[in-house]
Amino acid sequence: MLRSLFLAAAGSARLERLAESVPAGKGLARRFVAGDSADEALRVSRELADDGLSVVLDHLSVGTGTVEQAAAVRDEYVAVLGRLRDAGLTPVAEVSVRLSALGMRIDDKMAYEYAHAICAAAAEAGTAVTLDAEDHTTTDTTLETLLELRRDFPRTGGVLQAQLRRTEGDCRELATAGSRVRLCKGAYAEPESVAFSSALDVDKSYVRCLNILMSGAGYPMVATHDPRLIAIAEDRARWFDRSTGEYEFQLLYGVRPEEQARLAAGGHTVRVYLPYGEQWYGYLMRRIAERPAGVGVVARAVTSRK
Repeated sequence: MLRSLFLAAAGSARLERLAESVPAGKGLARRFVAGDSADEALRVSRELADDGLSVVLDHLSVGTGTVEQAAAVRDEYVAVLGRLRDAGLTPVAEVSVRLSALGMRIDDKMAYEYAHAICAAAAEAGTAVTLDAEDHTTTDTTLETLLELRRDFPRTGGVLQAQLRRTEGDCRELATAGSRVRLCKGAYAEPESVAFSSALDVDKSYVRCLNILMSGAGYPMVATHDPRLIAIAEDRARWFDRSTGEYEFQLLYGVRPEEQARLAAGGHTVRVYLPYGEQWYGYLMRRIAERPAGVGVVARAVTSRK
C-alpha cells in the first residue's frame, strides 16, 4: 500500500510543487541528492573518492518532451564527463543515463545517437556509461540500444530489475565476457502480468539472477541495500571464485553509509549512485517506494547519516 502511494506521488505535479516549496522537502532531498549543479556533484564525488568509494553520477533532468531538451541532457553529460576527467576523478567515477531523458519516446534513433555521443565522451575521459532501467515498456528498446552501443563501447553497462519476470532470461543473455550488469530490485509500478508483486518473490528472483550473473563471464554490479542480499552476494562471489575486483556493490548516496564504509574496508569496490539536478522530487519518491520498506530505509538513512 505505501509503495503504491509513493509511486503515485512520484507522478503528481501538484505534490512536486508542494515539496519543492517546503524547506523540509528540499532538506530531505539533500540527504540523497548531491545538489542542483554539476559543481556540487563534483564536490561530493571528490569527497566520496577521498573516502575510498567509487561514484556513478546521474543527472536528474526534466521530463524530455522536445528534441531541444534531449540535446541539453546530452550536452550536460558530455560536459560533466569532461569535468570529471579534468578533476582526475574518472578512474573511480562514471555516469548513468536514462534513454527517455535523451528523447527515446520521441525518436529512439535520436536517443541512440545522443547516447553514443555520451559514450564517446566517457571513453575519451577514460570511464564508462551505464544505461538505466525504466518501466517495463522500455526494456526491449533499452537492451537493444545497449547491444548496439557495446559494439563501439564494450564497457557500456546495463541495468536489470529483479522484479520483472523476464529478468532471469535477460541475465543469461548478458552474462557474457566484458558485459557489465547492474542488478537492482526495481522501483516502478508494474502490472502483475510482467512483474512479481510480493517482496519475497522479488527477493527470490534477485537471488536467482545473482546466481546467473556471478556464475557467468561478465561483471556483476550488485545494487541493493538489503543486508541479506549483500551477504548472499558475498557468499556467491566466494562460491564462484570471484575476486573482489571481479564484481562490485552499488548503493545509493545517503543510504547506509556505514555499510558502504564496511564493504570498502573489506576490499570491495563500492560505487555510490550519486544523483544531482533540480528534478529531485520524482527520484526521491521512487527511492522511498522501492522495496523493501522504502520508508524505513529513508528513516534509517536519516538517523545514521554522518
